[in-house]
Amino acid sequence: MKNLARACALGLVGSLLVMPALAGPLTVEANKTVPVRLKGAAASVVLGNRNIADVAVHDENLIFVTGKSFGTTNLMVFDRSGNQILSTEVVVTVNSSNLVTINRNGANYTYDCAPNCRSVPSPGDESDYFSALIGQQSDMQKLTEGN
Repeated sequence: MKNLARACALGLVGSLLVMPALAGPLTVEANKTVPVRLKGAAASVVLGNRNIADVAVHDENLIFVTGKSFGTTNLMVFDRSGNQILSTEVVVTVNSSNLVTINRNGANYTYDCAPNCRSVPSPGDESDYFSALIGQQSDMQKLTEGN
């Protein structure tokens, strides 16, 4: 009877070690990076939507999550055996304390005013303004990808 109880206890402990770590949502500001320390050695990282966030792997125990645009996606990390060691939602927010939205004849134009005002794309802005800013960001990204 004592051996049966010990075997059950060991089985329970073993199953807890391979259960995925279920964390609360990870919140990161757009254009900012946060470190995420893992409780096990990662072998693969899966991110739901790379338009919202991105992940850089430092080593098997440390990853960096960068917010790209406002929204929510999910992040999963697996060990070499295929066990999930992290599963969380990634919520990318916008630091609106520096944002100023100007309404001209019913059309919105958003600026980030820290320390100087510069145009930033924001959903709901006037479509030509928004498209031009997204185009500029895309062009800048192409320039940096070449390096």
